[in-house]
Amino acid sequence: MTGAVVELRQYTLRPGQRHVLIELFDREFVESQEALGMAILGQFRDLDDPDRFVWLRAFPDLATRAERLQAFYSGPIWRANSAAANATMIDVDNVLLLRPVSPDSGFALPPVRPASPDDATPITSTLVATIHYRDRPFDVAFAEQFRRVASERGVEPMALFWTEYGENAFPALPVRTGVHAFVWFAREHADLVDLPTERLRLAPTPRSLLR
Repeated sequence: MTGAVVELRQYTLRPGQRHVLIELFDREFVESQEALGMAILGQFRDLDDPDRFVWLRAFPDLATRAERLQAFYSGPIWRANSAAANATMIDVDNVLLLRPVSPDSGFALPPVRPASPDDATPITSTLVATIHYRDRPFDVAFAEQFRRVASERGVEPMALFWTEYGENAFPALPVRTGVHAFVWFAREHADLVDLPTERLRLAPTPRSLLR
């Protein structure tokens, strides 16, 4: 599932520690979270920042998000590995809480991920996450205009999201508030909107579902 609620999580890591976190994450934190009803959509290296780790996690809805996070972060896998994970991190609060723009604008995901890094086909592709900001919520009119412009320019977004304004019922993991964001993913960079923009060039880790 893509999920009705998606977290776009950007972590600032200690210098030289990204490979440590990726190895730990791909080994310990994928199936353990999915067993509790969360979807780990993708894990990525930021190609423009060697100390940034980016990942996407999805939930069926806001009501279940808090209970599933509580189950994981109070559970045995996190307890056993939290010290090692936290030792790699400086900041984990750069998190956007999102939802798909429409029922058909989430990711089309492959059915299975590689069982281990050794089983993964070498990845040469990148994903580009483009985040637009403005001073008010994005609306259907904006989304329709965006789709028209993308079509006219031959751009095929993989997924479209915008801010989820529901309450973060798991305050132990903060999310950014007061932010109006429109986020789209594609295989390559394209300038489609004249708005303040943040762009992430992302290389999937060996076990990333999105690749």
